[in-house]
Amino acid sequence: MPLIVIDDLSDPRLVDYAHRTDVALKKARGTEHGLYIAESALVLERALRAGHLPRSVLALGTTADEALAVLGDYAAEVPVFVGPGEMLAELTGYILHRGVIASMRRPELPSGDTLLAGARRIVILENVSDPTNVGAIFRSAGAIGADAILVTPRCSDPFYRRAIRVSMGTVLQVPWTRVGDWTQTRALLTRHGFHVAALALSNSAVSLRDFDGTGHEHLALLLGAEGEGLTPEALAASDSVVQIPMKHGIDSLNVAAASAVAMWALSG
Repeated sequence: MPLIVIDDLSDPRLVDYAHRTDVALKKARGTEHGLYIAESALVLERALRAGHLPRSVLALGTTADEALAVLGDYAAEVPVFVGPGEMLAELTGYILHRGVIASMRRPELPSGDTLLAGARRIVILENVSDPTNVGAIFRSAGAIGADAILVTPRCSDPFYRRAIRVSMGTVLQVPWTRVGDWTQTRALLTRHGFHVAALALSNSAVSLRDFDGTGHEHLALLLGAEGEGLTPEALAASDSVVQIPMKHGIDSLNVAAASAVAMWALSG
């Protein structure tokens, strides 16, 4: 398919990029599971490698060739819109510093049982509402090692643009799915033999230095929201409570930083 030069911002084919919110993209008409936006050629490449299907690509004129190269076989069927930076900024509402963005079709999320089959080390995010933290946690999971991530109903969507950008596309690499309430989730974890270690401030918590992660073949690290921490239901569903020892009167780290420390310590 030849490059399509943008000369009319009202072109209906550009609707995916026209100041659309993450929520609007998730509910996009004509799609089975919605859309998400992949920023940069690197993230687009990781999305394609994960098997996600592109709907269209938007590129600065100087990066069009790079976009076509990343698309590979898809280049023959996926429209690539090209235009100057000023026009694309007017269309999207932000400057395309990385030159390429793509509208991607959201894949169907796997079931919890499918996701956990064969997994040994996983992360559970309960009500982590900041997409920046979600993205940073996924990046740590991809770099340090986690087989899968479960997110609760009130957790921010890992496919939100900011989460994908902060994660450098690892949201598209680390397998994840959304789970139901704690009764259902605890039953799921029990079926797959997981010991749940909750990271929380508690008088009964074990120091991360003393917690033997290698003693559990299947281990789930449970992380809660900034400020609020884990809910009573989450703590009740846990097998152990662990905390990172701190100094200088500081009681805790940002949840994304804490996740990296705990994942490394428990990587086994």
